Amino acid sequence: MHIQFPSKPTLPRACWEGRITAGSPGMPPHEIEIEPVRQSSDKMLYCEAEPPPTVEKVKPAQENSETDLEIEDDDKFFTTGQKELYLEACKLMGVVPVSYFIRNMEESYVNLNHHGLGPRGTKAIAIALVSNPAITKLELEDNCIMEEGVLSLVEMLQENYYLQEMNISNNHLGLEGARIISDFFERNSSSIWSLELSGNDFKEDSAALLCQALSTNYRIKKLDLSHNQFSDVGGEHLGQMLAINVGLTSLDLSWNNFHTRGAVALCNGLRGNVTLTKLDLSMNGFGNEVALALGEVLRLNSCLVYLDIGGNDIGNEGASKISKGLESNESLRVLKLFLNPINMDGAILLILAIKRNPKSRMEELDISNVLVSEQFMKTLDGVYAIHPQLDVVFKAVQGLSPKKTIFLLTNPMKLIQSYADQHKITIVDFFKSLNPTGTMKMSVDEFQKVMIEQNKVPLNQYQVREVIKKLDEKTGMVNFSFLNTMKP
Repeated sequence: MHIQFPSKPTLPRACWEGRITAGSPGMPPHEIEIEPVRQSSDKMLYCEAEPPPTVEKVKPAQENSETDLEIEDDDKFFTTGQKELYLEACKLMGVVPVSYFIRNMEESYVNLNHHGLGPRGTKAIAIALVSNPAITKLELEDNCIMEEGVLSLVEMLQENYYLQEMNISNNHLGLEGARIISDFFERNSSSIWSLELSGNDFKEDSAALLCQALSTNYRIKKLDLSHNQFSDVGGEHLGQMLAINVGLTSLDLSWNNFHTRGAVALCNGLRGNVTLTKLDLSMNGFGNEVALALGEVLRLNSCLVYLDIGGNDIGNEGASKISKGLESNESLRVLKLFLNPINMDGAILLILAIKRNPKSRMEELDISNVLVSEQFMKTLDGVYAIHPQLDVVFKAVQGLSPKKTIFLLTNPMKLIQSYADQHKITIVDFFKSLNPTGTMKMSVDEFQKVMIEQNKVPLNQYQVREVIKKLDEKTGMVNFSFLNTMKP
């Protein structure tokens, strides 16, 4: 069965209950009429019109699966007929057109979150998107699209090779929605690489379906499954998938219900994973029992760069186990432990583990609910000396006198600007004077060393780090060239 438009998209049979016909060639788009169709036993639907000249579209070579959709591409039609096509689809579906969508049909990013589309409104959007070459990122969160709406979307995606990122979070998809998405994954039939599925009432059965599909689908790079209802069985499925998946680079599993068994299974899968670089496991209540498995992940995994395990009831005992992994890990750059019951003793174990690892690449350790002491700060100074790229985020320093607190927190750029004003030089001149080459750039390590050693503007370790944050290009270099226009 084929549904044809004037040189433009054909549509999923599930999306139509009537036919669109055009009159004589050249009829203006707004005069297109909708006529009821007599339903035959096989529900075959047709759209007939005189097609204008078309430009052939070559589909990606790897796509050869058959679908109910066909596209004949024509750039001119896009600019003159996409709006009309959407309006007619809305009439057919019996829904009110979304004016924001009409205004932004030729933008690369379209945000339709919280628009109350429902299943039929989603079908109308899907019809208009079948061959839309402009939109690459689509947000459809909280639209109650249900299974019927997600079916329309995945059928559209089998023909649309432009859309790359889609958010369909909080849409009550449930088990049937997970089944539709899993079938879609198994077909490998779109250009989608980022998919957000947060808060869709997915439970253990849904996890089994999604993980089975992701065991063979390596196109999905970024996946958000947060705020669902996966528990230990779901953790086991996800662990098995992660052990063999070589596509995912970012996975969000925060705010689920993984406990000891499921979390350990997840960690077992992560040990040998070679592609995942960002993982969010926050707000799952692992406890100290899982920390040993997390430490093993950090010891054996050479790919993870970002790990969030905040809000998991990990105390000092767990911090000790995680520290064992940090002593040998060479890939992790960000570790978030916020909202865990770790105190200063656990924090010291973590920073000393980083200090003992000369190959550590850690850039941020988030323990921002921990109140530390001056002795901790002295220990941290020693860690910073070895790993100048590291930034430890803590709550505050207890017991500091007001004078010391002011010294610790004074804006370093204001101090430098004040020195420059007194000596009638620019702030750029000040920094260039510290660089032996007199250029606008220095390595972070070299810059930190000269800033600590210079006596023109006395700064403590933490103030120097604040200056580096302002100037660091995230390439291991600091750049002074834009400072003339920057306010202190």
